Amino acid sequence: MIFVVVEELIPDSQTNGNTDVATLGLMVGFVLMMVLDVALG
Repeated sequence: MIFVVVEELIPDSQTNGNTDVATLGLMVGFVLMMVLDVALG
């Protein structure tokens, strides 16, 4: 679900052909944010 949102709705992350790196970075950041929220919240 997150992959589809990043790939389709955030076109600025798709510039210069680095689509996979941008998508992976956003997914890792989101997962890290969720882990910290659960662990510290």
